[in-house]
Amino acid sequence: MAATVLLLIGLLLPCLKLTAAQTRPIGVCYGRVANNLPSDQEVVDLYHANGITKMRIYDPNEPTLQALRGSNIELMLGVANGDIQALSDPSAASSWVQNNILAFTPDVVFRYIAVGNEISPSDQAASFVLPAMQNIYNAIVSANLQDQIKVSTAIQTSLLGNSYPPSAGSFADDANSYIGPIVQFLKQTGAPLLANVYPYFSYIGDTKDIRLDYALFTSQGTPVQDGSLGYQNLFDASLDALYSALEKAGVPDLEVVVSETGWPSEGGEAATVDNASTYYKNVINHVSAGTPKRPGKVIETYLFAMFDENQKGPAETERHFGLFSPNKQSKYELDN
Repeated sequence: MAATVLLLIGLLLPCLKLTAAQTRPIGVCYGRVANNLPSDQEVVDLYHANGITKMRIYDPNEPTLQALRGSNIELMLGVANGDIQALSDPSAASSWVQNNILAFTPDVVFRYIAVGNEISPSDQAASFVLPAMQNIYNAIVSANLQDQIKVSTAIQTSLLGNSYPPSAGSFADDANSYIGPIVQFLKQTGAPLLANVYPYFSYIGDTKDIRLDYALFTSQGTPVQDGSLGYQNLFDASLDALYSALEKAGVPDLEVVVSETGWPSEGGEAATVDNASTYYKNVINHVSAGTPKRPGKVIETYLFAMFDENQKGPAETERHFGLFSPNKQSKYELDN
């Protein structure tokens, strides 16, 4: 890609550079549900070319891991939902860590292991998530990597039974027995909860009560007042509702990493290039400021996703979350 083509994140990430002791808070998810993507080495090169220092992948794809050797890109590695049950066996979990972590350490900088993505309490895999997390954690401890690599799971905010106002946030009754023991485990091991936060889906699910500007960080004034805290955007309100739910679950200080957030550029209501560009620009600028409930607390955030994925679905919007087209051309640019 020509040096003159600047991706939005590439322009804004330097503005988010913190002190030398801190890392940039923005990563990008690399999904591969497509048949027209660049090679893994080209993808890693594209991350470097655009100053993206964190990557999330959803399974231990060997070509991706090989391409990441020596790249110094921090990695959130996923355990595929279909593999969780098998990893509730300690020996299987130990083998998984040996084959997918230790075989690439220290050449690949692993930061998180996400055991499952958006598991619902009613899913068959739900009862195996915590045992798999515990077994993978124990294998990480055996390798003395527990300070470097944190074991967690990525939830969706639909686990909240109440989210408005944010101070009333609480997990749904049917989710408590699932998520309660998990967040206690995270507290014990010093790991964050991973959460996929999508103001886009909240907006299109309730356009009567949620304003588009509130979802895009462009609202004027304070659309939501919650006691002494004012909310100018839905991203903050969603996170603070989750923080409130964690308080009620007995883990008030648990950190949350936003493991996915994004906006589609076409395929459905409010899915336009302008709206997506606005959302990505504003979320990148915003995450270093924290939320009203946790002001000044940098929110480590992963944008979804690196590329449009032509085999995702069923909704057409699912194919249009990429920051790049598969030909590596940036979809979003800023004028100087």
